[in-house]
Amino acid sequence: MAGPTDTAAQPSRHPVAQAEAALVRHYRRLARLAYLALPADRDRHSRVLAAHAAVQRALPSRWTRRSGPADGVDDDPVYGALRHRVLLAALRPHPAHRLLAPRAWGLRLFTPHGDEADAELDRALAGLAAPARVAFALHAVEELTPERVAEVLRCAGVERPEDAIEAAAGLRADTEPPAFDPCAVRVQATDLLRRRRARTAALAVAVLGLTTTAAVLGGGSGVTPQSRPLVVAPAGSVVDPAKLGHVPADQWQHTARLDFTAWPARGDRRDDDALLGRALAAWTHPGALTRVEPGADATPPATTPSLLFAGTVDGTAVVVLYDGPHLARYTDGPGGGLDLARADDSDVTTAGAVVLRRQGTTARYLLAPWVDAAETRRIDQPDAPARALDHPDGITAAAPTGALADCQGATVLQLHSSPVVAEKHTFLLADVGGLVPAHLTYTPPPAQGTPTPTGGPGPARAPREATGPDALVAWAHGGCAVPDATPGVKQLELWAFAVQPLPQNAGTATWTCLRTDRWNGDGSAATTVLLPSARGPQRTGGGQGRACSRFEQDTVGSTWWRSPQGTEFLLAAGSRRVTRLTVKGPDWSADRPAPDHTLALERPAPTTAQVEAVLDNGARITPLR
Repeated sequence: MAGPTDTAAQPSRHPVAQAEAALVRHYRRLARLAYLALPADRDRHSRVLAAHAAVQRALPSRWTRRSGPADGVDDDPVYGALRHRVLLAALRPHPAHRLLAPRAWGLRLFTPHGDEADAELDRALAGLAAPARVAFALHAVEELTPERVAEVLRCAGVERPEDAIEAAAGLRADTEPPAFDPCAVRVQATDLLRRRRARTAALAVAVLGLTTTAAVLGGGSGVTPQSRPLVVAPAGSVVDPAKLGHVPADQWQHTARLDFTAWPARGDRRDDDALLGRALAAWTHPGALTRVEPGADATPPATTPSLLFAGTVDGTAVVVLYDGPHLARYTDGPGGGLDLARADDSDVTTAGAVVLRRQGTTARYLLAPWVDAAETRRIDQPDAPARALDHPDGITAAAPTGALADCQGATVLQLHSSPVVAEKHTFLLADVGGLVPAHLTYTPPPAQGTPTPTGGPGPARAPREATGPDALVAWAHGGCAVPDATPGVKQLELWAFAVQPLPQNAGTATWTCLRTDRWNGDGSAATTVLLPSARGPQRTGGGQGRACSRFEQDTVGSTWWRSPQGTEFLLAAGSRRVTRLTVKGPDWSADRPAPDHTLALERPAPTTAQVEAVLDNGARITPLR
């Protein structure tokens, strides 16, 4: 039987067929290489299709092996040449290649969501130049040494491969997760109604073209160079920048609907038709420079958009548009493009700010017209006073951000609404890397006291703004355990569902459930416990769905804990409707009433245990996993 390198050692009479066999055999590996090497700032659908296109274009009609070092898979020179062509497509993309890319009509393709480390790697790749991305991909996928990476880069025309290798150094090299595999994708339908409207729009364009041609041939006045740029709206009408929606500046003072529909148009370039035309064209015809947040889609605007902002921010032109379901931010010039995010069902807090421009670890925001005062505060310093943030014409100075989930102390916005809206209404917003910051809320632990006359628990505590002293302390101690703080997150809730006195007078433990709600309705939750002398929260469970939301208000958590005296205990706690806690294990069993919703049992031996809670209606629940 021939070995894996025999095909490379023996000349083939059909080199194209031999190359095709090598491409099919190593297709997944080449696709992953292309996906990592391609620009990471495009939306995942376009990036997946571009990766497949780069691999498929690596097989020409006539085959020669003139370039590309052979190392990679079994020192196969055919594979080396294929890889060389794939890398050239990533290093020097041609505009015509987009026209030749595979098409998926009526479908959107997504690589599955990875964990926070994968998301961080994706953000890091987006900030690298093409040679550095290629260097990282060669190291991660091909497992080449830096010397061999440099050789492959030189062969591909990179003049200073050492700089690319240095820029890529330190990035996590594990690419096995499907988050970086364009061959393991999720398929989702696009908006069917919008597709129908798009077909109607295409027909309207065709009719318009015939009408315009007839007018020109008949001597009528055509479109002059001074005319405003025209953009076709999905409904079939022709929209120019002058017909964008403009809300009166004082509309927010006369409506009970305080959301993005009440934002007026602001900025010093509101009348720049050329800029507005480019922004509209970018949204109507999304392309490679369109970045779509999770939960959003790259379809054209549902209705004629409203203009929220058009101006120059740090020397760069920025336009913000809104059509009801989505916000669109267009950034002009090199490195710009279109960012799309969900923004429907917003309110006075979730429509409180939009990120205009992000540079490094700072961001500049456009604030809602009902915001009177703005401040910043460190989430890990609850006792430190907030710092005033200048915001002339609603545009803030550059404010520090930082990842909320890294436990290093992110800086959040603290906004105060006008007395016209609500007296002393203050709320917190945290930057999660997208267009719209996430709203932070807090629910305190159950009130201590007697049960209701019927014998049941007292009423549930309602979520409130995370601005009080208790809320700030709770977020400072436990906020970095949020299950998700990435673009597309609408609200982050911290719920202290139980406070437990610890055995041997060791203090108290606070049990919390942190919940993430996304703009598209998805959500996730994580239960944690904060123990005395602990440096941070200890996560005890988590999961997707509606756990710890207003639609599912019962929860329970458990953990092992060693007291200062060295005794090991099983701790368990439940929310306000938990009446009993049961424990089952190989060496023990317990079923105890839980009037204070907590339980602490000394561990009899190194063994496992399963905790179950009984609610006041007899239902049973188990901890999140």
